[in-house]
Amino acid sequence: MTSRYPGPRIKVGGDFDGQLVVGDHNVVVTAPERSGVRARNDERGESGRPVADAAVHNTIVCVDVAGFGDPRRTLPHQTAVRDGLYRALMAAFERCGISWRDCHHEDRGDGVLVLVPADVPKARLSGGLPPALAVALEEHNVVHAEESRIRLRLALHAGEVRHDAHGVTGPALNHAFRLLDAPVLKDALSASPGVLAVAASDRFFDDVIQHDPASRPDAYRRAEAAVKETRAPAWIRTAVGADCGL
Repeated sequence: MTSRYPGPRIKVGGDFDGQLVVGDHNVVVTAPERSGVRARNDERGESGRPVADAAVHNTIVCVDVAGFGDPRRTLPHQTAVRDGLYRALMAAFERCGISWRDCHHEDRGDGVLVLVPADVPKARLSGGLPPALAVALEEHNVVHAEESRIRLRLALHAGEVRHDAHGVTGPALNHAFRLLDAPVLKDALSASPGVLAVAASDRFFDDVIQHDPASRPDAYRRAEAAVKETRAPAWIRTAVGADCGL
């Protein structure tokens, strides 16, 4: 791989993962990502953002911490929550046999967006992720004070996602976040004694969950997600983790 920048040419050979900073101009050479995203430098010699020629298919996982802005949570509490959230996600992905490093993830303050490559079986997420995540959250909560404990909403969807100079975009992402913010999911978590409530899109349920016994299709109920301009079916599950024997 050869990078062009003002100054001598440098050739980088072999495989590498991450970014290599070269010289005084802070030129960045970035390894290709599994999502099909390529990197480039802008005309000023500053590091470029990932740029894609076309949208690529991903499984979309987004999570949001319930009550993150509760006034009882001080800054140290919020820091503990964020740290616990990432630890729980990484542990859950590992338990599902999904490489966290191979996924694209973006921080959302009180939540996280994760894009899983298309070659990862979706049933591994719908069947393994909710119980693994619930267990990881319970492990966090049992050793933390109430203000640092985590209850989480999780949305599952899939679709085409485009990477641009600022991050990722696409109607499928919009739909996933509408499910995550839907009052029906918030109400389901509030009414549940558990730590996790899941919303799957209608398409994700039809294509994946209902065909996979390990995904517990019987544990979902059909509801309507009504958020902003979105009115769409959603499949809600709250019996996750110790409350349903995994």
